[in-house]
Amino acid sequence: MLNLKIAKIFGQMAEYYVMKDDKFRPRAYERAARLIESMEENVEDIYKTGGTKGLMAIQGIGQGLADHIEECVKTGKIKIFEKLKKETPLDLESFSAVEGVGPKMLMALWKNLKIKNLKDLEKAAREGKVRALPRFGEKTEENILRSIELSREHRGRFLLDYVSPIVSNIEKNIAALKSTLKIITCGSIRRRKETVGDIDILATAKNSREIMEYFISMPNVEKVIARGETKSAVRINIGIDADLRVIPEKSFGAALQYFTGNKDHNVELRKIAIKKGWKLNEYGLFDENNRQIAGKTEEEIYKKLGLDWIPPEMRENRGEIELALAHKLPKIVEYGEVLSDLQMHTTYSDGAHSVAEMAEAAARLGRKYIAITDHVGHLKIAGAMDIKTIEKQWREIEKVDKAMKNIKILKGCEVDINPDGTIALEDKYLAKFDIVLGSIHSNFKMPKADQTKRLIRAIENPHVDIISHPTGRIIHQRSGYEFDFDEICQAAARTKTILEANCYPDRLDLNDINIRRAIEHGVKISFGTDSHSKNQLHYLNLGVAQARRAWATKKDCANCLTADELMKFLKSK
Repeated sequence: MLNLKIAKIFGQMAEYYVMKDDKFRPRAYERAARLIESMEENVEDIYKTGGTKGLMAIQGIGQGLADHIEECVKTGKIKIFEKLKKETPLDLESFSAVEGVGPKMLMALWKNLKIKNLKDLEKAAREGKVRALPRFGEKTEENILRSIELSREHRGRFLLDYVSPIVSNIEKNIAALKSTLKIITCGSIRRRKETVGDIDILATAKNSREIMEYFISMPNVEKVIARGETKSAVRINIGIDADLRVIPEKSFGAALQYFTGNKDHNVELRKIAIKKGWKLNEYGLFDENNRQIAGKTEEEIYKKLGLDWIPPEMRENRGEIELALAHKLPKIVEYGEVLSDLQMHTTYSDGAHSVAEMAEAAARLGRKYIAITDHVGHLKIAGAMDIKTIEKQWREIEKVDKAMKNIKILKGCEVDINPDGTIALEDKYLAKFDIVLGSIHSNFKMPKADQTKRLIRAIENPHVDIISHPTGRIIHQRSGYEFDFDEICQAAARTKTILEANCYPDRLDLNDINIRRAIEHGVKISFGTDSHSKNQLHYLNLGVAQARRAWATKKDCANCLTADELMKFLKSK
C-alpha cells in the first residue's frame, strides 16, 4: 500500500524543513503524514479514480500535497524530497530510534561531524566527539549511547497495533477456507502485550493440507521456513515469523492455553498438575494412567486444576494463579464497558479531521461521549491554539454537539506543563473547559526531584483533571523522564487527579505495571487514543488491554463513568 510510503516521505520532509528553520511547512507535512498513514482508502486508488482533484477532496490535502502524491504514484519518487536528501544525506529512519536527537541536532551533527546514520553517530559518541559540539555536552552524549542500546534491546519486536491487522487478515482468510473449523492467534498477541516477537496461530481443520498450502502461499510471505502436514512456519514481509499449527479438536484447549503463555504462568500450572499426580502439556491434561481428562477447551483445563478461568491478559504469573485457586480473581474491566475517549485532536491543532468528523467516527465505534483535546501552550509545531482559536473551537464544538444525537462532545484541551509545574494557559481560560489534560512535552532531562516537583505542582492545579502520557515514554525510542512515581500517585489520589493510560500504539503510557501501581494508590485512570485522525480512534482497546493486564476493574476507569458522572467527579476535584 502506497499510503505508508508517502506518509514516511512526508514525515521526513517535515524533519528536513525543521532543519531549514521553515516555520510553516513542517506542520503541513507532519499533518499530511499522519492523515495518509491512518487512511483506510489507498491514495493510489483515489488518484486513479479522481486525479489530483480527487486527492484534494481529502480534507487537509491541498494542491501542493496532491501534486506530490501524483508524482509518487507515477514515478515512485518525489523530486523535492530527493533534492532535500541530496542536500543533507541523512538516514532519518535510523535516527528515529534515538531519544532527544531532533532535526536541528541532526543538522548540527551533519555540518560538524558529517554524521549520516546511526552507525556514524555511535562511533562519534564513543570517541567523545559529540560532547565537544555546541549545545551537546557530555550528558547528551551519554543519553545518545543509552538510547542506542535501548533500541537494540527492542530489535525484532513489533508494536502490537502494527502486527494486529496482518494477523486479523490471516485469520479471516484461513477461516474462510472450507477445511477450517477453528482458528485463533495465541502468544503475546492474545495476551495483548504492547510489542510482539512472533505470531503463533492455532487451528482445527477437516483437511490440514488445504490450510497449510494457503498459509505458505500467502502474498505477504517472504520466506517459507518449514512446511508440514500439521505445522508450517513462514517469514512475513515486515520481518516477523509466523507459525501455524493444526491441532486435533480434543487437544485444542490445551494447545490454546499452552501457546498463549506466558512461560512462567504455564510453569506454575504444570506444578499444580504434578502435585495431583497428573501431566499437563500442549496435548492435554493427563491423569496418572496417562488418560486425557481435559484438553478440548481452556476452561476445562483450569477447572480440572481447581482454578477459575483466567483472562489471557492476566497470565503473567503476578499472583493471578493464587487468586484463581481461591476463586477471588478480580472482575477486570471489559472492553464494552468503556464509554468514552478522552484525548483526540482535530484540525484546530495538529489533527487531520474536523470536530464533526471525529465525533461521527467515534459514534460509529459506539462511544457515548468524547473529549476534543487540541493543543494549547508552547507546541507550535503541533499547532497549539491561541485564545481566539480556542473560542472559535468552543463555538464549533457546541454547534456539533447540539446536532449530534447519539454522542456527547466535551470541550477539552491538552496543555503544556511548564518546567516549573505551572500551566501554559491562564486559569480564567482553563476554568471554561469541561476537561483539561496536562502534558509534559519538553525538558525531559530534568533531575528526578525537580521533575517530581514539576508534576506534583501540575497535579495540584485545580483546573488540571488528567495527566496525559504521564511517564513520557515512547516504545522503542525513549524510556521516559525520571520522577518518583509513588509520590505522583499519592498527589493524584489526594487531589482526585486522573492519570491517563494513553492508547496510542507507541506510547501505551501508562504501561500495565504503572497502571496497577496507580490503582493500588487509589488513583483513577483514563483512556485517550491521542488520535490525530478519525482512523486512529480504534486505538482505544490497546489502552484497555493494558488496564486489563493491570487487573483494573470498571470502578478504576474514568471512561466507564457516564458523561454526567465524569463531570461530577471532576468538579469534586
